[in-house]
Amino acid sequence: MIYGTPELEAPDKSVLGEIEEMRRDLKYRLAEPHRWDGQLRRQLQARAIQGSNSIEGYRASVEDIESIMLGEEPLETSRAVTSEIAGYQQALTYVRQLSPARSFRFDLGMLNALNFMMIGHHHDKSPGVVRPGGIYVRNFSTGEVVYEGPDAEDVPGLLDELVAWLNGGDAHQPSYVRAAMAHFNLVAIHPWRDGNGRMSRALQTLVLGRDQITTPEFCSIEEWLGLGENTVDYYRALRDAQQGVWSPHDEMLPWVRFCLRAHHMQAQRVRRRLAEAGEVWMLLEEQIDKEGLHTRCVSALYQVFVSRRLRRATYQAEESLSQGQAARDLRELAARDWLTPYGETKGRFYAPGPRMERVKADFAARMEPLRDPYRALL
Repeated sequence: MIYGTPELEAPDKSVLGEIEEMRRDLKYRLAEPHRWDGQLRRQLQARAIQGSNSIEGYRASVEDIESIMLGEEPLETSRAVTSEIAGYQQALTYVRQLSPARSFRFDLGMLNALNFMMIGHHHDKSPGVVRPGGIYVRNFSTGEVVYEGPDAEDVPGLLDELVAWLNGGDAHQPSYVRAAMAHFNLVAIHPWRDGNGRMSRALQTLVLGRDQITTPEFCSIEEWLGLGENTVDYYRALRDAQQGVWSPHDEMLPWVRFCLRAHHMQAQRVRRRLAEAGEVWMLLEEQIDKEGLHTRCVSALYQVFVSRRLRRATYQAEESLSQGQAARDLRELAARDWLTPYGETKGRFYAPGPRMERVKADFAARMEPLRDPYRALL
């Protein structure tokens, strides 16, 4: 028996209604293509990859993750962490492909394949193969066992039950609730020797992606879960629900509330970024036009607005330019104090210049704090 899905109470239904309204609004806004959509989607995916991997101790900057996604060498990230990032990106790319697929059913082969994509470079951890023995989750700082997974001989049956549930169980429940329970059940079963946390978060994203409310990068909460104190809260929510050992029960409302709150907070962040993207792009377009520069330069400036740096190869690919064209544009933007160059040859990149720093500071000053949706309800 797997963990049971709880019934929502009035506060949860209110929060869920707000989440669904924000997601529908995002879907309508994204229906009309914009010049900044590609960069925004890539950055959201990079932040999701960063969040989920940082929870496991694999840390890389958003800028390096974007470089890895584009097939470039990262400037700061170690080779070992780069392998983790590349594996997770491959798995999330598959999640994105599966989300709108017309012919689709959850099955164990797909879950094993996703696990292999994530940790296939760890040949010693049997990637994509269900664990043959027991498994324990330890507190990294103390070494204390904080969770013991179910016996290995029970895992195949539990996975079969989970897959059957994914394909039709609790169909009356909202997608956000089902996604939260999919996440929890998979991480509690802990079926592989490694990658269980990342797999569970990716499965939550896939369940929501299949709902077609919006694409995976716009509905994932992985970025939110990887932010500082949020990670501590995430571990606490898992620990409280797991109670130290595999022991299925139906008292899962606190866990579902934790996930609904995370979805609400992340939806606020994404909605703000989407609104900001349009405003920033138009502002930069006006400035570039006044200075007589080519409109494609806006793409370079937008990248350093949302990020800490831009590499020539990234801009070149984004705008389908020759190496010479891209280099000339970036030199011109640096000469006008929009960009500041650092490094040489392959390590060269462009950071925000004084003028871009002023634009970033102006938008940061206008940023309002996020609203905790449960604060006035519980």
